[in-house]
Amino acid sequence: MITITKITSKGQITLPAKWRRNFSTNQYIIEEKKDRLEIKPLILKELYKKNEYTVFDAIRDNKGKGIKAKDLIKILKKTV
Repeated sequence: MITITKITSKGQITLPAKWRRNFSTNQYIIEEKKDRLEIKPLILKELYKKNEYTVFDAIRDNKGKGIKAKDLIKILKKTV
């Protein structure tokens, strides 16, 4: 199934409900791959296999501003 969707003024897209119902999650991984974006459901056991994920994204989590090292350490300690 192919669907064409628009991006809102806030940079959001809508995944069709039919697709969302196929997965038991409301979180998705979006990866930039050369000339495309890949959207995959977040399945935690797959993340642990890769052993990497984004804990802090300055644009998403801090309005594009940087973060002090000590504050990043606090965030990282919460994830352990």
